[in-house]
Amino acid sequence: MDQKYDVIILGAGAAGLMCALEAGKRGRRVLVLERADRIGKKILISGGGRCNFTNLHTSPENFFSANRHFAKSALARYTPADFVRLVAKHRIPYHEKKLGQLFCDRAASDITAMLEQECRDAGVEIRCNTRVAEVHKNEVRKNGIHENGQFTVQAEDASFGAPRLVVATGGLSIAKIGATSFGYDLARQFGLKIEPPRAALVPLVFSERDCKRWCDLAGVSTEVIASTRSTKQTFRENMLFTHRGMSGPAILQISSYWEGKEPLHLDLAPDRDLTADLRTRERRDPSSWKLLLREVLPRRLADRWLETYPLTGISDRALADAERQLHAWEVKPEGSEGYGKAEVTAGGVDTDELSAKTMESKKVPGLFFIGEVVDVTGQLGGFNFQWAWASGFCAGQAM
Repeated sequence: MDQKYDVIILGAGAAGLMCALEAGKRGRRVLVLERADRIGKKILISGGGRCNFTNLHTSPENFFSANRHFAKSALARYTPADFVRLVAKHRIPYHEKKLGQLFCDRAASDITAMLEQECRDAGVEIRCNTRVAEVHKNEVRKNGIHENGQFTVQAEDASFGAPRLVVATGGLSIAKIGATSFGYDLARQFGLKIEPPRAALVPLVFSERDCKRWCDLAGVSTEVIASTRSTKQTFRENMLFTHRGMSGPAILQISSYWEGKEPLHLDLAPDRDLTADLRTRERRDPSSWKLLLREVLPRRLADRWLETYPLTGISDRALADAERQLHAWEVKPEGSEGYGKAEVTAGGVDTDELSAKTMESKKVPGLFFIGEVVDVTGQLGGFNFQWAWASGFCAGQAM
């Protein structure tokens, strides 16, 4: 015998919990099923354990999707200010780190505790350690007319039924905390199209030749402007050399727009004109150039740069060539570190399949997809959490 609810939500992450508390506030009987042993695992490890829970400067331009307009409605209906009000209501101390990024002062567990309390107050039932074996929808015919049926969710030890099912199972990133393809599989089961998933906000791996040149600089960080030719996106932040390639905010950001074959372009000396600086020095010789490079770059990187790209002379042309090389370093990564190191999964349930206002499937009434499982992905800096809150809120309001 099915246990009956108004709404069943698969996944107790950011989007699922937001949807649950909103639906619960509307008087719905809500059940959240989570396969992990606790709620909000990704929230707990995010932002170095401090949770970058939103970004004050959120706009649709901070997201990418096959349909770049899809996120606009949800983001307008539930804004960073709305979430900040919820945080303030629970007296959670927070601070702005940079570029509008808001972090907890204490720990990310403040956010999960807040969501859990809100769910409890709204009468939401949450079951952890619950693996779903299968889902199906019972179609009902009355007098020959096709009517909406119940969804049946079969877990290992119980069966649950509800007229509305919300899929908030996340993407493929960070398998060690339980990421699976379940949400995509379920979408396909119900005939919905999927934009191919891929790792995003992910470190990149050098080719073997570049690794020999640069990988022993692991731990060295420097400010760059990262870009690709195929997109107009540029990111000015730090890049970090790793034992296998490159990471750091600038690289994570551009990785989401990198198509896997083209080179990356890195300006290692943003806003600097070293040739002009050299003209103001008493001496114009290779040692002066080396000293200048050490002012702009970390010392180990400056010295390695000169070993790899030695100055061919001190003529105007030789200096111009050296300057150009520094502002337009072309690196062709071998690949990315994949889902194991990716912060998010790009791609997912095709937005053409969903209502932008409610996140409900156009083909299957009562079936909703929210959060990371949908083909909407934010840049680094709290934007993916804001999408989770906004899409969860919109679905919760539609219950």
